[in-house]
Amino acid sequence: MRRLSQSASRGALSRRGLLLSVGASALVAACDMPTMAGIGGAGADIDPSRPVTVAMLLPGGSGNEDRNTLSRNLENAARMARADLQGVELDLRFYQTGGNAERAAALTAQAINDGARIILGPLFADEARAVGPVAAQAQVNVLSFSNNPDAGGGNVFLLGPMFENTATRLLSHATAQGKGRVMIISEQNEAGQVAERAIRRAADRTGASIVTSQSYAFSQDGIVQALPRIASSARSSGAQALFMTASSAGALPLLAELLPQNGLPPSSFQYIGLTRWDIPPATLQISGLEGGWFAKPDPSLNAQFEQRYTTVHGVAPNAVAALAYDAVAAVGALVRRGGNAPFSAASITQGSGFAGVTGVFRFRADGSNERGLVIATIRDGRVSVISAAPRSFAGGGT
Repeated sequence: MRRLSQSASRGALSRRGLLLSVGASALVAACDMPTMAGIGGAGADIDPSRPVTVAMLLPGGSGNEDRNTLSRNLENAARMARADLQGVELDLRFYQTGGNAERAAALTAQAINDGARIILGPLFADEARAVGPVAAQAQVNVLSFSNNPDAGGGNVFLLGPMFENTATRLLSHATAQGKGRVMIISEQNEAGQVAERAIRRAADRTGASIVTSQSYAFSQDGIVQALPRIASSARSSGAQALFMTASSAGALPLLAELLPQNGLPPSSFQYIGLTRWDIPPATLQISGLEGGWFAKPDPSLNAQFEQRYTTVHGVAPNAVAALAYDAVAAVGALVRRGGNAPFSAASITQGSGFAGVTGVFRFRADGSNERGLVIATIRDGRVSVISAAPRSFAGGGT
């Protein structure tokens, strides 16, 4: 059998929200950065009589048309969010990084010199790792669009969908349904390792039990060879659910076909997916996934946003566009609440969180985030919500 192509591998990562941009962060020497004297940092008050300057770092400005398209989507959504703000004026300025970490760091310094009080973006993890230290020198916080947990922490807070949040929602539901004995099935690559660690952390938070885990080489032959071992481990461990980290662009279709053929049918084991099974829509037609569980943002809220965006811009938005809207909405909420240091870490991580176009979300002190998600299943080739998303958060964030 042929190996999964490199493009399929890249697609598997991109379906997880551009998870692993793992290039080394560019280190920009302080002597190469513009002077940032006299800039008000996260701990400073704002002047309510003047617009608040906010910088957004976008991945456009290069010859890469995919990145330019992402940039347009993010900017369009940000402008929509600014227009929706009530009683708040933002001076929203856009900077095109081209997806380059060193350029993102230099533009962060420029944006702060231009008066930016908070940085929104960048999109890629290596950019976020480069931007954080530059912004920290001026005591400015960053709301990045990345979903790579290694890019968050300190003054960098992540807006992208987090594996651990998704896994926590799914494992909480599995435990409540009496299916809390879980087997993890992951691919032998960096994305699979990150995903498995997230599921294990989520299990610690929910009381679910990871009874076994098995992985496979990221190729068709690797999956076929691993199936007997996976099947034996699932049966001997007493697992009630099979938690798969694979995406639709990667190994998921093949697993859905071969797991039942190897004695692990969905009638005996609850299939759970860490990735979105409704993207692309063709995934919904994979018969082996019928009845499986996955998590996603509130579809009713998301549909409203997509319809508005499409009406204004003539095309449907990319999935990342909502992150830019949420970022601007969060900044608007922080300004509206007023008080001292509206962009401080304490303000950003306050427990009640924010209302976004796909549901509620809040930032955690470690730089990750928590989002309100629905639990969905596939019935007759269609998405069916079986557990509604929370509309608010109980208790404080962690």
